[in-house]
Amino acid sequence: MKIGSHVGLSGPDMYLGAVKEALSYGATAMMVYTGAPQNTIRKSMDTFLIEEAYAHMEANDFDKDNVVVHAPYIINLANPDEEKRAFAKSFLTKEVIRTHALGVKDMVLHPGSAVGKDREQAKKWIAEGLLEVFKNTKDLDVRIALETMAGKGNEVGKTFEELHEIITLANHHPRISICLDTCHTHDAGYAIK
Repeated sequence: MKIGSHVGLSGPDMYLGAVKEALSYGATAMMVYTGAPQNTIRKSMDTFLIEEAYAHMEANDFDKDNVVVHAPYIINLANPDEEKRAFAKSFLTKEVIRTHALGVKDMVLHPGSAVGKDREQAKKWIAEGLLEVFKNTKDLDVRIALETMAGKGNEVGKTFEELHEIITLANHHPRISICLDTCHTHDAGYAIK
């Protein structure tokens, strides 16, 4: 069984510090952001102490494949504003590159919000955005896991059917997966017992 939590990438030790924090909890897995989830400010990857983090993982039998990156909340591939949608695709592409630089193979993404507009079109934009990001990062092996959402406001991904539609619209791309957030799924009305 893998047990972990979100840990911070901050301070002078960055990624190494996150690994140490996870190990201090007795964790066997961890999730990180490559920067603050609410903005686009990012530190240089040179400051992350990546090699030191991997050495510490190896010395403590922590499997580096048990690390997941969570994409920033501000990415909305479904935004009806074309300029904002283009920004979301560009920033997500950069986050995939940063995730790859960390040696992480899985990134969790909130699919997006219809922002008061047509949900069918929003799902198409999400699928198109994912395909563009995959095209822009075709030499990388980072998968994007669409997170199940609670359905607050106009969030897309509240139902398993919506996530299936997005995956179908994205041609069942092999780099798309699902992150089952049980709290969100319960809030969305599914009976989790």
